Amino acid sequence: MGGSAMSNRRDFLKTLLAAGATLAVPRVLQAGANQKTKRIVILQTNDSHSQIDPLPQSHHRYPGMGGFAARAALINKIRGEGYPVLLFDSGDIFQGTPYYNIYGGEVEMKLMSEMNYSAATIGNHEFDKGLDGLADAMEFATFPFIASNYIFKHPRLSKSVKEYKIFTFGKIKIGVFGLGVYPYGLINKLTFGDTEYRDPVLTAAEMAYKLKKEEKCSMIVCLSHMGYKADSEEHVADFELAKQSKNIDLILGGHSHTLLSKPVTTYNSDNKQVIITQNAYAGVRMSRVDCHFSSGGELIFVDAYTNNIFKKQA
Repeated sequence: MGGSAMSNRRDFLKTLLAAGATLAVPRVLQAGANQKTKRIVILQTNDSHSQIDPLPQSHHRYPGMGGFAARAALINKIRGEGYPVLLFDSGDIFQGTPYYNIYGGEVEMKLMSEMNYSAATIGNHEFDKGLDGLADAMEFATFPFIASNYIFKHPRLSKSVKEYKIFTFGKIKIGVFGLGVYPYGLINKLTFGDTEYRDPVLTAAEMAYKLKKEEKCSMIVCLSHMGYKADSEEHVADFELAKQSKNIDLILGGHSHTLLSKPVTTYNSDNKQVIITQNAYAGVRMSRVDCHFSSGGELIFVDAYTNNIFKKQA
């Protein structure tokens, strides 16, 4: 890239991110910072596909919806309620607009970092620029990526991608792991490289057991990029995973662009509730899950619903 083009790129990003300073939202409350409540709010986006700007008014399904500025305004409003907030993304952050094609994920990572995301999992389009491209993009993120069934041998990704993460608020521990979609025939072999894919059902069972029984987590959350329902008997998606699972309380889903107008409740192999969310695509909706805990840190009940994202909320 020539010096003039590189200078223009830097100037554009500087202007965009300076404007994006309005996206900045208050930091997540630290553990024990709000003793008046045992409520923790979980927010989730999925399949943004580099849609930094709102969709055009001419869009056939979601006219004028989405956009990172409107998303940040909604997050800011929710954080203003004073409850601790965890903010997650379920993958396919990248690919879909020139922002990714030109800047390789830098814009998305910097703006999501401004919004103080807690963690994200890895979708199939995160591999579009190869393993080096994914690692380069992650350099701009201040939040971790969690992937439990993709085993990376790439030197940077093997160190930076987490198998799971635990978020602690006093006596409350929320364990989070991530699952990626079946890659073969979907992700280019060259861009997937020597990454190892593990069975998601077995991985989920191992992760949930570890987080619940060994780490003593109050709540188990799966960040999934496997789709809502499987398209064949050979594969598994969120609905099938939930029914086969134990110990998972919440599946924050992505990949199939399914619009769940309200989160779905189903039952696992122990006949306990599992909640599943997914928010279409392009950042037009965001799930909100209000988790209520006892003073001892035990999960009591959950309220879950979705919010439209559009400029009028700003």
